[in-house]
Amino acid sequence: MLFTRIAALCLLGVTCLVAADRKPNIIFILADDLGYGDLGCYGQKLIQTPNLDRMAAEGMRFTQFYAGSTVCAPSRSVLMTGLHTGHTRVRGNAGNVNPLAQSLRPEDATVARLLKEAGYATALVGKWGLGDEGEAAVGLPTRQGFDYFFGYANQHHAHNYYPDFLLRGETQVKLRNQVAPGSADNPVAKRFGVGYASEKVEYSHDLLAAEGLKWVEQHKDRPFFLYFAFTAPHANNEANRDLKNGQEVPDFGSYADKEWSAPNKGQAAMISRMDRDIGRLFELLKKLGLDEHTLVLFSSDNGPHNEGGHTPELFQPAGPLRGMKRSLTEGGIRVPFIARWPGKIKPGSISAHVGWFADFLVTACEVSGAKAPARTDGLTLLPTLLGQPDKQAKHPHLYWEFHERGFNQAVLMDGRWKAIRLGRTDAAVELYDLANDIGEAKNLAAEQPDTIAKAKTLFSSSRNESPDWPIKEGLAGAVGKGAKKN
Repeated sequence: MLFTRIAALCLLGVTCLVAADRKPNIIFILADDLGYGDLGCYGQKLIQTPNLDRMAAEGMRFTQFYAGSTVCAPSRSVLMTGLHTGHTRVRGNAGNVNPLAQSLRPEDATVARLLKEAGYATALVGKWGLGDEGEAAVGLPTRQGFDYFFGYANQHHAHNYYPDFLLRGETQVKLRNQVAPGSADNPVAKRFGVGYASEKVEYSHDLLAAEGLKWVEQHKDRPFFLYFAFTAPHANNEANRDLKNGQEVPDFGSYADKEWSAPNKGQAAMISRMDRDIGRLFELLKKLGLDEHTLVLFSSDNGPHNEGGHTPELFQPAGPLRGMKRSLTEGGIRVPFIARWPGKIKPGSISAHVGWFADFLVTACEVSGAKAPARTDGLTLLPTLLGQPDKQAKHPHLYWEFHERGFNQAVLMDGRWKAIRLGRTDAAVELYDLANDIGEAKNLAAEQPDTIAKAKTLFSSSRNESPDWPIKEGLAGAVGKGAKKN
């Protein structure tokens, strides 16, 4: 086939993977706070995820893939810009303190802008978190390459699954939900209505799912890029504060009769509801005859949360990994990653290739024929996806920085040696051998002085200074703080 011959040429050095008659569609589905162990295909025993498990069976499942950060805004900035947290614009969650520090700017190259320039219809349905109404409007999706946007601009607003409005483009669309007066009295909550609903009529996840499917059907006749950024299973933190149950969902589904707490039922139901709607997406692609023309990717923005009143010990959401959201241990940043492309990706394949969010922009450019920016921290995943790992370039190291509880850094060298420094630039560096200790239980720093020295050099050389994200030394905390195995 012509497409196969072109794919072969791409792997020999041609910069695009484009069929003569149609460029491939690209869909990136992003969950919010979903752990490495939350899916059946990654070992989950209690929560039902048949459609994502089928996606893995029909495509490729990665076992060592990393989010851009351990919290949402910087992770999404890495995904959109192809630059890690030492280089990307948004390096932390700061929208309620300094909105512009959590906003992309016109000079930032996003994957949406690049694909739009390559002739793609582009849409974001769901949660953005990299721009907002008001002074941070410069970062709104419609100003960053997306033709269409429906959902939440602000991540605090996205805590509420029964909000009183969503954005369509840059216009508020009023919903029939009523936020309970006084349920969230802090300034951020007052501005974004992130309390809990006293009158629950329209569940935002269902609205997002319907909108995304509708947009795909409307754009079936031209190449498209859909960033489908669900908010499940993120908790409504404000509801949990007052009601002790932050897992907002219309019903508990198949978990209603379980002898679990309501938050545990809600956590499972949210994940299964998202899985149901991903199944609907695959049904639609098949119905429209787009299955073999569409690369679908699935991941999560960071590790699992412990913010909704549920019991992480019940579900073991990080699987064999230590830590969770806000930790730089594996549980906070290693995430599920599944790729499906019938006729291109071998069904049932499993890849140990070490990849991360920064790779998406470069991969999307190669798939679409778009021109990738000169400056990037990503590598194309296309050789791995097409079953030619011998042609896959590898990262010599990966880097993360995190600006909560002081200045925190992590670096992964050669896919094996994981170094973490917490709180201060003069703090002791911890070192773990992931090849033999995936749970990061044994600190080998004292036994590997040369590796520690290399890590310290990378901590300095892997980043540039940012006026929005200056280094603020804090108290060095233990890796295990808030990061116990779960």
